[in-house]
Amino acid sequence: MKIRDEYPNPQFVRENWLNLNGQWDFGYRKADGDFEFSKDESKALSIFRQGIYTDKINVPFCPQSELSGIADTDFINLAYYRKIVNLQKTDSLIYLHIGAADYLTTILVNGKPAGRHKGGYSSFEFEISEYIIDGDNEIFILCEDNEKDLLVPSGKQSMEPKSHACEYTRTTGIWQTVYLEYVPKTHIETFYFYPDAKSSSIKISAALVGNSDFECEIYYENHKVGKFSKADLSGETDFNISLTEKHLWQPGNGRLYDVVMRFGEDTVRTYFGLRDIALDGYKFLLNGKSVFQRLVLDQGFYPKGIYTSESTDDMINDIEISIALGFNGARLHQKVFEPLFLYYCDKMGYMVWGEYANWGLDYSNESAVDIYLEQWGEAIKRDFNHPSIIGWCPFNETWEYESDRIVLALYEYTKKVDSTRPCIDTSGNFHVKTDIYDIHDYNGDVDFFKKNFDRFMTDNELYEHVLIDHPGRQKYTGGPVFVSEYGGIRWVSDKSIESWGYGEDVKTEDEFADRYEGLTNALLQNYKMMGFCYTQLYDVEQEQNGLYTYERKKKFSDDIYEKIRKINSQKAAIE
Repeated sequence: MKIRDEYPNPQFVRENWLNLNGQWDFGYRKADGDFEFSKDESKALSIFRQGIYTDKINVPFCPQSELSGIADTDFINLAYYRKIVNLQKTDSLIYLHIGAADYLTTILVNGKPAGRHKGGYSSFEFEISEYIIDGDNEIFILCEDNEKDLLVPSGKQSMEPKSHACEYTRTTGIWQTVYLEYVPKTHIETFYFYPDAKSSSIKISAALVGNSDFECEIYYENHKVGKFSKADLSGETDFNISLTEKHLWQPGNGRLYDVVMRFGEDTVRTYFGLRDIALDGYKFLLNGKSVFQRLVLDQGFYPKGIYTSESTDDMINDIEISIALGFNGARLHQKVFEPLFLYYCDKMGYMVWGEYANWGLDYSNESAVDIYLEQWGEAIKRDFNHPSIIGWCPFNETWEYESDRIVLALYEYTKKVDSTRPCIDTSGNFHVKTDIYDIHDYNGDVDFFKKNFDRFMTDNELYEHVLIDHPGRQKYTGGPVFVSEYGGIRWVSDKSIESWGYGEDVKTEDEFADRYEGLTNALLQNYKMMGFCYTQLYDVEQEQNGLYTYERKKKFSDDIYEKIRKINSQKAAIE
């Protein structure tokens, strides 16, 4: 049995913790046509008292996955977990952390309600010290899920019994690491980094619980490059630290600074990257230089784990195979990725866009705004300090006119929470208010594709089939332009499966490479274009338009991969 035993969040490390991944008692109930989410803890308490566990499950893998040991890909409304953990009462606070669980999660500790959380993608924790006893403690977790509920953002999880087109196997219940953390009563609660590459300094905003002396030391490659200390601090505090050495975060080289914060008996280890982001005319600037975004779509699905990679090696490999093809980043698509994945993006200098799983949401429902704001806000705040995240995108392809209100609200909210990064209101098709005008264009006719984007250079006009069909939508009025989905050229390596993709008329590897070159060069050689995102890095189940197979194996000859690398690595006109 594979155990995910690594520390799950390198951005907020405390030494005193206990990993709860591995085998849990487990039970589940399949889809019920009359299923409704519980309004309180009564459903969890009822199931807990029944004490019926039919299986064992390997946490944090979802029950639909092979790695969980369950591998039931059906609709599941209820998934419930129990683990006996031997603990001792302590003066420290004890927090139960869950990296992510889909969708409504209720926690009981020794039969007592300890917390509830709604949302399938963001991390959450509950302070459970008052429920702990000396000796064996029973932790019970109930997850309720219903992808067919129109107020549940479900991303790429299939609404039909089987996967189809670009929707895939569902995830129910826990799918990221579960762990306990011991925290002194006087402790560091949160902190946010605001690096300034120009002045070689960083502003830190911290929230402190209790009153004590505070110290922050910054290191680069094990030697100290900055320090701040002050006696008798409490509450929210801001401070600036000048760095004696400047090492810029940039594509291909993370150059991370290590940070140690001490407050009373609490010690937290973290890190940051020194980089500035700005938009200037048509350009995306990183540290004052125009950087063309050579991105690839990454959906974060795995053959054996679905939403969850088998190991950190799989996370690193996804970044490495992308970089090997000349990409410098990715759109992390319709999913909030694990903090550990983002850490490797930070470390390897890999630019990514943070996105949420908006598909499945009914935008016309008045409750949708509040639900989505809360869940998206949790994701932004959790991932704010990752230097690899160079922009936010709360929505993907909102087609309905009813979505305007929620799209505008989420854009405004995102800019209020984080003014340091650009925000694309919705990737592709319908914009309401956005910092970057992005387009999805899967046209496989290279001449037609190039002609339309050449017209953008000469006449500053963008061709979009969506605007032709819906002339009342927002039109391009200037600023940076990003083709955030294109290509998607279908290439089926496994003829035995019923496949789906774009560009089905490509018959040979050379035809594939020629089309890739023509489409990509049309964007690279356009001096008004700030970036592209090719669909996609690897196949996902039946969607066979990846540059690698779902298992991350090669689909083409080495010569074709070398050609793709050379195409992507060209200097862009805007650079």
